[in-house]
Amino acid sequence: MNFLGYRRPDGKVGIRNKVLILPASVCAADTARIVANQVAEAVTFHNQSGCSQVKSDLDMTMQTMVGFAANPNIYGTVVVSLGCEGCQMDWVVEEIKKVTNKPLATFIIQECGGTVKTVELATRAAKEMVQEASMLQREEFPLSELILGTECGGSDPTSGIASNPLIGEVCDRIIDDGGTAILSEVPEFIGGEHILARRGITPEIGQKVLDHVHAFEEHLRNVGEEIRNGNPTPGNKAGGITTLEEKSLGCIHKSGHRPIVEVYDYAQPVDKKGLVIVDTPGNDPSSVAGMVASGAQVVIFSTGRGTPTGNPIAPVIKITANKRTYGKMSDNIDIDCSRLLEEPEAMKEIADETLQEVIRVANGKITKSESLGFMEIAIARVCNYV
Repeated sequence: MNFLGYRRPDGKVGIRNKVLILPASVCAADTARIVANQVAEAVTFHNQSGCSQVKSDLDMTMQTMVGFAANPNIYGTVVVSLGCEGCQMDWVVEEIKKVTNKPLATFIIQECGGTVKTVELATRAAKEMVQEASMLQREEFPLSELILGTECGGSDPTSGIASNPLIGEVCDRIIDDGGTAILSEVPEFIGGEHILARRGITPEIGQKVLDHVHAFEEHLRNVGEEIRNGNPTPGNKAGGITTLEEKSLGCIHKSGHRPIVEVYDYAQPVDKKGLVIVDTPGNDPSSVAGMVASGAQVVIFSTGRGTPTGNPIAPVIKITANKRTYGKMSDNIDIDCSRLLEEPEAMKEIADETLQEVIRVANGKITKSESLGFMEIAIARVCNYV
């Protein structure tokens, strides 16, 4: 099974062909926004970090920004910095060049002469990149080149009963074709981590699963907090989920049935084929951002209550097994799989249809979050990692 994508000079394959206007810090975010708004096919995000952070947080921010630039959906990157922030331009450029050789341009607001002059210069550079990108043609690639991120948010019982197991079946098919699937949201493994640990391809990988969950719990204890005070959320409870363990047992269904081959830190590049875990928070925008920074070209996202979450770099396919939610939020949700609740025997057929939709999106079909222009991103913080 194949899809159509763009081969990058670093060897990776993208399914979108965007130019990223990358703000190195919060102080450059609005300037980057102004540039992106003037250039078709340019994308950006509101970076709320990049300065006045402890080292571990600053490193996480840097790793995420570098991952965004390296994501294969990005043709090239225009970095905009203020000039005095923690994520200094030379550091940003150095780290990006370590992982990709794609086109790169840089502009420092304090050196260019302010926002207006920076916008003019950066806009010209972005337009040139977009013109270069437009010359590329899609080519056919096997599913082994695809990294699928998985997410669940605004969950209700239909997520764990139907839509998450469906995502797991899709992951199995992609992995069996040589591709990669990411399971995220480590806080939502709690109570089910022993089940995942048994699926580690080696005892060491199984222990990594346990170590990441226990490290998260210990982090919260150290600041006097308890994860169950914030999870399940009020919306989860209103939907019928009563405990974190119930939520976790539903969440991990997204991983399917294949062995776990590796566990990665937040925004760490995924370099293995098969089922992997990326250590992300349960918060949807920061979890999706972590997987995108790790290399996911597309994300499939289940929701029982409904959510508009998207991402400017990777398309997010929204799926629900709650027919009422689909009826109320059909502007936001791409797939209604509620048929599974009454016809569980149709899982294979519906999984095949869902995989075909993933491939259609990889080939260029616009998701509903893309059509609406959703681009929310949050970068996880060590000091606010919930």
